[in-house]
Amino acid sequence: MENQARETLKDKKRIVIKIGSSSLTHPETGDLNLAKIEKLVRVISDLRGMKKEVVLVSSGAIAVGRQALGCQKPTSVAEKQAYAAVGQARLMMVYQKLFSEYNQTSAQLLLTKNNIVENESRINARNTFDELLKLGTVPIVNENDTVSTYEIKFGDNDRLSAIVSALIEADLLILLSDIDGLYSDDPKKNPNASFISQVDDLSDELMAMGKSTTGSDVGTGGMSTKLYAARIATDSGADMVIANGDHVEIIWDILAGKETGTLFTAHKNQDFVLLDYMKTI
Repeated sequence: MENQARETLKDKKRIVIKIGSSSLTHPETGDLNLAKIEKLVRVISDLRGMKKEVVLVSSGAIAVGRQALGCQKPTSVAEKQAYAAVGQARLMMVYQKLFSEYNQTSAQLLLTKNNIVENESRINARNTFDELLKLGTVPIVNENDTVSTYEIKFGDNDRLSAIVSALIEADLLILLSDIDGLYSDDPKKNPNASFISQVDDLSDELMAMGKSTTGSDVGTGGMSTKLYAARIATDSGADMVIANGDHVEIIWDILAGKETGTLFTAHKNQDFVLLDYMKTI
């Protein structure tokens, strides 16, 4: 059963990849890890060469801004917004330069919750994604942290990536983070925690495992946000994989059907309405 589910990942055509702040930066300094970003861009460019549509949800704006300004981790909303304003421009400059070296065109989309909640804005956002993908670009998505106080305080790019997956009807969501996947407990605190390779049913008990903890000093999301993302993605009809982003080439292993990371299998809910999920955020 597990192998069959993994095998289907080979045929995915519309893929959303989310990479976290801790996977984009050097842990010692907080500087952008340019070598890793270049590898990520190369993988995505190769996927485009295989006629796959790829949307990248990239964290890192606040972390990049924080480093550029020489400041500590922000504590106030105003600080986070200021860091994001500086960091987002720098982050996109890096992505555009690297993608252009592989003859790919990237595009920036900054979303707020209102873009999804409001009907007209949601339709416009969906149409923009469709047109960008039809044109062969790589849309790069982030929350508009500079103006969206609600997201910075409560949200994260795990859930944002799942919402984007549902919005564009992607068939696979890959979350690259600083963890190998889902465990029965926090492996950083409990050495006896067991790894869970595949999840076919997001039970209430499983959701309760997602304690709001993260080993990262630069991101906002722990396992609870990833499980919430899994619920959105799988209910909307997309498979989702949580994997360690230390080596971004792991994307190839995932798409080759190898047993890597935790696979959450899709079970499209015929009553799925994205707005219903948005109300719980």
